[in-house]
Amino acid sequence: MNNRKTIVLGAILLLGIGQALSVSADEASHRQEVQKLFELTQMQQKINESLDNVLALQIAQSPELKDHKTVVKEFLERHIGWQSLEDALTDMYLKEFSEQELKDMNAFYGSATGKKVIERLPVLVQMRNQLASARLQENIGELQYELSNRQKQQGQSAQP
Repeated sequence: MNNRKTIVLGAILLLGIGQALSVSADEASHRQEVQKLFELTQMQQKINESLDNVLALQIAQSPELKDHKTVVKEFLERHIGWQSLEDALTDMYLKEFSEQELKDMNAFYGSATGKKVIERLPVLVQMRNQLASARLQENIGELQYELSNRQKQQGQSAQP
């Protein structure tokens, strides 16, 4: 009887170990798909470019930082650079996308069309931002008129 318990417990233990190894292998392949997506979408390069843009913006807004550009850049790299964000971003993608979804995205971004999207999207975003800015500037008078009317209405309703 004792032998049977030992065999059953051993079988359960082996099944548990086998399942744990399978989960570990699944997680590793899932993680590999995230890394592949990051490579295809040039995530590290984009983050580095973003960091440089933040640095330039900070210096433009606070010119006194120009003398301390290296210190500011090191700070930014430490907190929002690729080395700082990679693990957290990987975990975010692991939670958000199944391995199959990542494979599908990788297939797309590995295609000629996907590569074109990666190449052209920043230009399109910049063009969209310029269009939005131009439209706002063209129509800012309308907003000023509406705000003025609103202030007048509030002023009139406040009077007895």
